[in-house]
Amino acid sequence: QVQVVESGGGLVEPGGSLRLSCAASGSIFSIYSMGWSRQVPGKGREFVANIRWSGGTTYYLDSVKGRFTISRDNAKNTVYLQMDSLKPEDSAVYYCYTNTGSATAIAKYWGQGTQVTVSS
Repeated sequence: QVQVVESGGGLVEPGGSLRLSCAASGSIFSIYSMGWSRQVPGKGREFVANIRWSGGTTYYLDSVKGRFTISRDNAKNTVYLQMDSLKPEDSAVYYCYTNTGSATAIAKYWGQGTQVTVSS
């Protein structure tokens, strides 16, 4: 099985910064991509950012472009999300995911989520 664990969430003021980390572990043969989605109560999960593991190509939600930066550490199976110029509307539970090939299957695995609150 594959385990995905996020960390780094917290309370910040508007305009502040926060860096999220996410590590994948377990029965991993290869990682194809990792990324982040977010969700607020009563609403659906929203894609935020993704990075391809080999080439490093990135994809972002339009509203976070120029403010958020996704990066990876291949040796540690870890992805990061640097969030700058945070806005109240960025408040959500942020979930990390990995698209992973294991010894028995190829699947997407999700972390438990980390709360980000942007408020003055």
